[in-house]
Amino acid sequence: MVSGRPGRPAASVSYPAEDGLSSREALLETALQFFSERGFKGTSIRDIANALEISVSNIYHYFGSKEGLWLAIMEYSVKSLPLRLENSLLAITDPLERLHALVMAHLTVSASQQRELKMIMLDHDRMSAAGVQANLDIQRRVLAIYIRELEALRQGGLISTGNVRILAFNILAVINWQLRWFRPDGPLSAAEVHAEIVKFIFHGLSGK
Repeated sequence: MVSGRPGRPAASVSYPAEDGLSSREALLETALQFFSERGFKGTSIRDIANALEISVSNIYHYFGSKEGLWLAIMEYSVKSLPLRLENSLLAITDPLERLHALVMAHLTVSASQQRELKMIMLDHDRMSAAGVQANLDIQRRVLAIYIRELEALRQGGLISTGNVRILAFNILAVINWQLRWFRPDGPLSAAEVHAEIVKFIFHGLSGK
């Protein structure tokens, strides 16, 4: 049974016996659900242990600390985000097509890893310096990809902005913000939402 805090909804969790997950995978999945719903600060190791009906010492055995769980989730999932974005650009030479492919790949990953990306990109309070640095490294690599692609557009005369870094931040803000509000069971499908986001971004680039 999940042990929730007074006044707060309990996170829904998956149990190893129900879905065949290994002990380590079950810990990662349960921690991910708690972190994405309550944030790093609002989740305790005991919450996770109670949800899986195991001892706190089992979690420390696998991950060492709450932050160890957080970093393991990052290692297991979103650490591959920059590579996945780079792979989406292979064999594409047209600058506008490259940016379109990049944004679509980013949105696709966001849909499949919404909880992970929300946890990593939008909520890293109370992390150690090492944890914050690991988080920022991923975000900086993603930012560098966008800056590079936008600079190619600028040099080709396809956009007139004088600061591609700010433009990159604006695009990432749009993509990352939808992590907060998009619901798979909402009135619009992921494809419909992504189409609107892409239209908005490219309208902003062209001014048309």
